[in-house]
Amino acid sequence: MFHWRADILPGVSAAFTDVAAGNLALHVGDDPAGVQQRRARLEESIGVRPQSLRFMNQVHGNTVAVMGPEAPSPEADAMVSRGLPLAVMVADCIPVLLAGESPSGPVLAAVHAGRPGIANGVILAAVENMVSLGASRVRAWLGPSICGSCYEVPSALQDEVAALVPATRSTTSWGTPALDLPAGARSQLEAAGVGVEYAGACTLETDTLYSYRRDPNTGRFAGLIWCHD
Repeated sequence: MFHWRADILPGVSAAFTDVAAGNLALHVGDDPAGVQQRRARLEESIGVRPQSLRFMNQVHGNTVAVMGPEAPSPEADAMVSRGLPLAVMVADCIPVLLAGESPSGPVLAAVHAGRPGIANGVILAAVENMVSLGASRVRAWLGPSICGSCYEVPSALQDEVAALVPATRSTTSWGTPALDLPAGARSQLEAAGVGVEYAGACTLETDTLYSYRRDPNTGRFAGLIWCHD
């Protein structure tokens, strides 16, 4: 069920699921009842209250939603909370998990960082929102995503994104223009003083992970961050 799972801070854990957990997205044509059952099994497996894991309607933007106990599922590409469990769904984009310390307890974030999000600064916007909630010593965990040797793009698109985030410029293993989204994310985080504690495998090259580039009809796996006793 988990590609990777770890305790990342005292009382805080993070994980990235794999295909064994099944598709966790409601927007890819799957049976909604089946998706909700998988989400419920996932909540049980990580030990959080039923229906407490917060998901987003992800739109490839840079909106950050600050989640309170009664907040509805937002249309956003990042969520920040004071300990509420958060989820981000991907199938080649980067699932970025962030955690920081504050006098009132952990501050968490889950970020959907695809090409538009990296270019538009969604990761930095999430960090800024965390800091506004009192977070310090923020750290990041980058989940599995398509790598810079596999993410082929037209040269004009490469130039457009690299003009905003130079570290994204890359070349595929077969010699064509590419974007390295993990390198771009890492450069933005390092510029903000946020250390990267983990970076996952390439989704296109890993059969146990969903990849939209490999199969456009694929499901979505999830990055999760939550508090526990």
